[in-house]
Amino acid sequence: MNHTKRPVVLILGAGAVGLSLAGKMASVAEVYAACRPGHAAAIREHGLVMEGIWGNFSVPSLSCVGGPAEAPPDPDYILITAKGTDTQAICDEYASVIRGRPVATLQNGIGNEEAIARYTGVVIGGTVTTNFSIVGDGHVRVKSESSPMVFGLWSGVDGDALDGLAALVQEAGIAVRTSGDIRAAKWTKSLLNLSVNPICALLSIPVGEAADDHLRDVIGHLIHETFAVMAAEGVRVPWATAEDYLAHLFDVQIRDFSAAYPSMYSDIACGRQTEIDLLNGYVAALGEKHGIPTPYNACIADLIRYRQSAGAGRHSADGSV
Repeated sequence: MNHTKRPVVLILGAGAVGLSLAGKMASVAEVYAACRPGHAAAIREHGLVMEGIWGNFSVPSLSCVGGPAEAPPDPDYILITAKGTDTQAICDEYASVIRGRPVATLQNGIGNEEAIARYTGVVIGGTVTTNFSIVGDGHVRVKSESSPMVFGLWSGVDGDALDGLAALVQEAGIAVRTSGDIRAAKWTKSLLNLSVNPICALLSIPVGEAADDHLRDVIGHLIHETFAVMAAEGVRVPWATAEDYLAHLFDVQIRDFSAAYPSMYSDIACGRQTEIDLLNGYVAALGEKHGIPTPYNACIADLIRYRQSAGAGRHSADGSV
């Protein structure tokens, strides 16, 4: 009989991504998920219901966490899957649990890792291009998977933690690989998000509409500014020039996601905070640091911030001008 102790995994900010990951990893680890009360109540009563390309099944063995007092004291791995706007609050709340443990992030945007690194020495950056959604409380759907999950050491020297996490995710049946340059991987994924998402959110259009001739010049400026900032930061992505990436963006990425509305569109429509400060706002801040003009990124970030402050459902006054 095998008495080997199963690894303990704590997932913080478990929404669609975190709950899907928790459900899949429950077969190979003891998984604890910090999630909203509605999800927790449904999971405790019926188990987590999963459907889609990762399988259709129920997970009865998932432990829901309502706060740091209910978290396992020494988890082998901690994963943060919350929106980037919640990273600081989560780290503050779970600081006593995070401290000294390897923490991985599967979040959009750039800058989450720096926030987490203030709480622990080993930070593992990650990217995920799988399409997850919430069907209802305690019920998630995995719609599609574009490429493997990627993990890489962001700070610290614990290669064993990186390899162990990747091996555990792979054992759970999730496609994954490791990267020796996770910063480049994070920026690579963020290029699409910062060039298209805010425009689609501001104009209430699907991704495919961003290829319109009236928008190409704006997107081109956003990308040229971003490549200048990446060069100053020493970040190298798969495309040598901004023009090379723009060709890929318009010929491949926008076409592949043409019917989709980005999550930033939903955030604006529902009056939620967006991750603009981890995308265009982050580029603008780095531009200021390096003395690089980023007027387009700064403008887009301010426009999104205005829409956020206006709240959901804001309409213009009756009448016409």
